[in-house]
Amino acid sequence: MPAHRIRPIMLAAAGAMTLLPLNPGNAAIVPATTPPAPQLAYADLVDLVDGTPIVARVEVRKAAALKPEQSPGVRPGFARIYIEARTRAVLLGDGVGESLHFLADVPVDAVRRRPVMPKGLLFVFARPVRGSAGELQLVAPDAAVGWNQETEARLRGVLTELVDPAAPPKVRGLRDVLHVAGTLTGEGETQIFVATTRDPFAISVVRSPGVAPHWGLSLGDVIDPAARQPERNTLLWYRLACFLPHSLPAGANISIDPADAALAAQDYAKVISDLGSCPRTRH
Repeated sequence: MPAHRIRPIMLAAAGAMTLLPLNPGNAAIVPATTPPAPQLAYADLVDLVDGTPIVARVEVRKAAALKPEQSPGVRPGFARIYIEARTRAVLLGDGVGESLHFLADVPVDAVRRRPVMPKGLLFVFARPVRGSAGELQLVAPDAAVGWNQETEARLRGVLTELVDPAAPPKVRGLRDVLHVAGTLTGEGETQIFVATTRDPFAISVVRSPGVAPHWGLSLGDVIDPAARQPERNTLLWYRLACFLPHSLPAGANISIDPADAALAAQDYAKVISDLGSCPRTRH
């Protein structure tokens, strides 16, 4: 679409952006070369995909920078651009046409003070704009990501996990934490119940004399004796590591005895420590 015919676009949802008429001199055909893609963490990919209706690989055809007055709410160090693209593959969603256009925020080159224009292939994470064929709204201003084969392989793995009917639900928070002492000194079990959007998770931390505490997780509120810890960089790990509170909220520890309450807090801290941090590269 010629730059002088670009019409105003209103994106009417959270993070919506408005495109005002462009100066035709700002538009340029972009050569089909692929820039280095950012190394997104596992959590970044799930953040972008979870609940997103459209995930596609597209080829940038044209990109034009918007003026600052046309870009309300852009973060310092970024600029808003208009992109026209051609669909190359649809990884998730339907009804995606061959020609697409959308707005995105990109970094500004620190030396030239100009937007770093995307080139070649991108992943877009978006929703359709009702009543406007080919128009997308990114789920986040930076939800147009440079393509490479490694990222696509990891992304397809995340999509496979999310569309699985048995995929673990989202975590809403802690429900109850309770430690029950055993019959022997040093013996006991802490039960941690996690509220989710479906059935709760049950985490059991077992203490035995002369053995380091160990724990496992059951999908449901019934403790499975064979439950194990989730593997890192899986959807179940993400649900817990990225959304459980780092410390016990007030009132969650329902152990009556102070000694049991102290052990429950220690066992919860162990679970959080074993899960590890939830690194993200997007801000």
